[in-house]
Amino acid sequence: MSFTLTIRAGPARLATRLSQVAKPANTIRAFHQSTPKNVFFTSRTAPIAARSAANTKSSSGLLSRLQGASRGYQQQTVYMDPAARRGLLMKKLLTGGAIFGGTLVAINVMFNGESREDGGMPLFERKYLNQTFMHTGLGIGIIGLTAYRMIQSGFVYRIMMTNPWVVGIGGLALSFGSMIATRSIDPDNYIPKYAAWTVFNATQAAFVAPLMAMASPALLGRAGLYTVAMMGAISFVGATAKQEKYLYIGGPLLAGACVIAVAGFAPLVIPATAVRTLAFTENLWLYGGLAVFGGFTLYDVQKVLHHARLAERGLIRKDPINESISLELDFLNIFVRMVQILMMQQNRRK
Repeated sequence: MSFTLTIRAGPARLATRLSQVAKPANTIRAFHQSTPKNVFFTSRTAPIAARSAANTKSSSGLLSRLQGASRGYQQQTVYMDPAARRGLLMKKLLTGGAIFGGTLVAINVMFNGESREDGGMPLFERKYLNQTFMHTGLGIGIIGLTAYRMIQSGFVYRIMMTNPWVVGIGGLALSFGSMIATRSIDPDNYIPKYAAWTVFNATQAAFVAPLMAMASPALLGRAGLYTVAMMGAISFVGATAKQEKYLYIGGPLLAGACVIAVAGFAPLVIPATAVRTLAFTENLWLYGGLAVFGGFTLYDVQKVLHHARLAERGLIRKDPINESISLELDFLNIFVRMVQILMMQQNRRK
């Protein structure tokens, strides 16, 4: 009799202990919010829909936690106090103004020791110089907008995927052809003159667009600010200096431009193992190019004033479009080198 009672009481105690053991399993299952891999004690009659709902709930909970974490991280990184933002903007403006003023004073002290003997710039020279700078700014604006549209439409990437020799030679031929056509057309023929000038600006945009696609907008803005500061200071010196004082530097600058061009083509000839030679040619192309085209800016401004005096005497025709082409090329060469120098500095910081 006792043996029979012992047999009947054994399964009852076993069931009680199993229920106690199952509670921690349920607790673990509730903590992980997922179905355990061992389903030995899981009822076979449990609906499949409940299991899928539990899995969906756990995955959505995990996704929501990840999204919440990413949202909080982005807010901490992007958010900036408006007062701090205004202070940063004011600091950048003051830095740009200091760069422009310092460059202006330094170049004026170094190169403008002798003032004009005629008592200042006459009205006809000022008017002709203003017209030239107006066309220069308009041409640079056309180049910038055209390059932006080339980047947005994907035209730049199609150019970069083609043969670089074909693109380079064809682009140079089209650039020189449009420049010669612009200079040769009479200034009274407005439509052909401006059409050829627009084609010339479009070819320059095709050369500048690949570099603009690789640089950030902030870096391009800084490079443009530095270029404007440098050219503005040099132009002021050229406009207020003695008449025809710097026209003699045209020959040396042309020789320097040839040296810079050879340094630019050096990587095509020099092997990649000559690291020091390549570094020297790159520095010569960058910093030597800044000096050469800064000198060209000084020369071109004085050349504009000289042409204004000749036009006032009736010896030549007034043509501010032709005068602006030289200043546009000076601006582009300085701007490209400024962008590359800033990109090199940014890569070194990383």
